[in-house]
Amino acid sequence: MTRPLPRGGALLLACIAGTAIANNYAVQPALATVAADIGVPDSVTGLVPTAALAGCMTGFALLLPVTDRLAPNRLVAAQLTALAAALTLAAAATGASVLLAAYLLIGATASVAAQASGIAGRHASPGCRATAVATVAAGMSAGILLSRLAGGTLTDIIGWRRMLLVFAALALLAAIAAATLLPNQRPHSDHSYRAALTSLPPLLREFPQLRRAVVVGGLWYFAFNLIWVALTLALAEPPHSLDPTTIGLYSLAGLLGLAVLPLPLTGRPTDRHTPTTVIITCMLAAAAGTALLATGLNTPPTITLGLALFDAGCFAAQAANMSRIIALDPRRSGSLTSVYLVLYFAIGAIGTALAAPVLNTLGRQGTTLTALATLLLAAVLGRSGTRRSRGKSTDGKGGRLVPHSQT
Repeated sequence: MTRPLPRGGALLLACIAGTAIANNYAVQPALATVAADIGVPDSVTGLVPTAALAGCMTGFALLLPVTDRLAPNRLVAAQLTALAAALTLAAAATGASVLLAAYLLIGATASVAAQASGIAGRHASPGCRATAVATVAAGMSAGILLSRLAGGTLTDIIGWRRMLLVFAALALLAAIAAATLLPNQRPHSDHSYRAALTSLPPLLREFPQLRRAVVVGGLWYFAFNLIWVALTLALAEPPHSLDPTTIGLYSLAGLLGLAVLPLPLTGRPTDRHTPTTVIITCMLAAAAGTALLATGLNTPPTITLGLALFDAGCFAAQAANMSRIIALDPRRSGSLTSVYLVLYFAIGAIGTALAAPVLNTLGRQGTTLTALATLLLAAVLGRSGTRRSRGKSTDGKGGRLVPHSQT
């Protein structure tokens, strides 16, 4: 019997997820300052986000399966403590090699944000799994959206090294809360850690729904990165020629989307109906936002509304997709989430890499229409699997299929 989360446990996990994932992005506005301080070219510190992403994907692959083996309070507290240590190492860095190594560790330990989602889904009360996962997704989304603003502001006030120490202190506070309040029940597992790692690739063969979730989720994350990178490049060039601070403020449009469409509320229809229904609705909302962006960048209110719809649709769809994956087999939620996120981020990285070439070749409108077509394809592929997998998941004990409403 899985022990449920304590009262407010989902909210605590949301705060932990947001605090952890923010560390992958908070330093980005300060990269030029960091380069000048440690005496290296901007091109070198520009590798810091890449190191954080590489570390995060490594954490998804190697650390998420541990969720199926260790008690949540010990696991989350240990990773947050390691995250604080890595941030302290980065704050003390005097050269690029130490800084990049520290950000590999920061990215890996920040993957605890994804572990928080799996823990919320596994320990949620019956009938509330999607709501709990959506609550954690809201915290993660807020952490991503606010991280650059918080990192840049703190850097201006106290410097980049003290900024990192502030985030380290927050990680330690979160570790104490996790150790005290999260369930101390160790998940039952019949497999060793090594066996869990070797079992990851076969999960794609075992669960057709996991393959579909990877494809559909990867499509909208491809579009997400394509839109944001291309938008940043387009706003920095004539005739707009906006400075980095002004461009960064557009990221706050995502908060407007979360205000209009709070992720915990999207979890309720997912619990009552099916994740597929929510995902299709979210893809159409994101597509509507993308269509607004295609009208031009000369009207800030239109851009803001378009980004709000786009971000809210993508974030809410991710919450529904994660709840669908966890429902396949809650006892192996860490392993299932590991496979999903590694492939999800890999597809998203392709969108990041293609943004500049597509923008140069097709122009801003062509890039936006490419993203729009990708979102509509995600909606179509999500819809095509509804009849095949509607209302089904595993029972969490290795049994094949039970009604979704009972998971």
